[in-house]
Amino acid sequence: MITLFSSVEPWFIISMAVIFGLCFGSFLNVVIYRLPIMIERAYQTSNDAYGEPFDLTRPSSACTHCKAPINPWHNIPVIGFLLIGGKCAGCGKPISLRYPVVEILAAIIAVFAVIQATSNFQLFAILVFSYALLALIFIDIEHYLLPDIITLPLLWLGLLVNLNNEFVNLHDAVIGATVGYLSLWLLFHIFRIVTGKEGLGYGDFKLVAALGAWMGWQTVPLIVLIGSCVGAIVGGIYLMVAKKGKDHPIPFGPFLAISGWLMMFWEESFMNGFFNFSRLF
Repeated sequence: MITLFSSVEPWFIISMAVIFGLCFGSFLNVVIYRLPIMIERAYQTSNDAYGEPFDLTRPSSACTHCKAPINPWHNIPVIGFLLIGGKCAGCGKPISLRYPVVEILAAIIAVFAVIQATSNFQLFAILVFSYALLALIFIDIEHYLLPDIITLPLLWLGLLVNLNNEFVNLHDAVIGATVGYLSLWLLFHIFRIVTGKEGLGYGDFKLVAALGAWMGWQTVPLIVLIGSCVGAIVGGIYLMVAKKGKDHPIPFGPFLAISGWLMMFWEESFMNGFFNFSRLF
């Protein structure tokens, strides 16, 4: 556990981590909902054409259906959702389960980071890495979008964090970023030539480049392999259950992000498992 609060009782540190994670998860929900809209508006025209400004702080929180303002106590992470029974207090329409799910996941990540980190700097790095991936996962699920405003800073931060070999040496991090981008870029063009369709988005290239920058080139093949296998299985099940056609798009980013996050902390276990499995063939 980190040394920032070495004189404080562990239960208190964990409690503070939970509170911090829940509150930051509430902010991540704002990012997940508002950032895609901000990007869409930026590409179409100026905010003036839409009336009042729209960003991460304006306008105040309101129901997405009836636009009724949300009371401050209803914005309390998880508790507010339970208080109103998961429905808007104004129109009674359901509120997305994504809100409490993200808040709970953010709290779990904060606790995990406090336990996992060996220094204050590493704690900060793990939180930035994990929360960026959490936001990307849900934005991609809802909008089939991996915003450059998150993926590119995540890539550069990975290189900066590894200047002092925090997770991998800088040499491996630079090659990891390069291999991560080019590997999916190559797969994209091969798939397009063979099928005439675009199976990946450029955001996926940048995400894997960022993961390579944080964890080195050695992890990239396994991240892509695990993400592809899990994505194919989960995507196939979803298409059958939801009765969607085979051409229905399935976002690849969430599977890459989850695979990358797991590799960050259990790389050795995954590597050993992969090599043991490969010996069977």
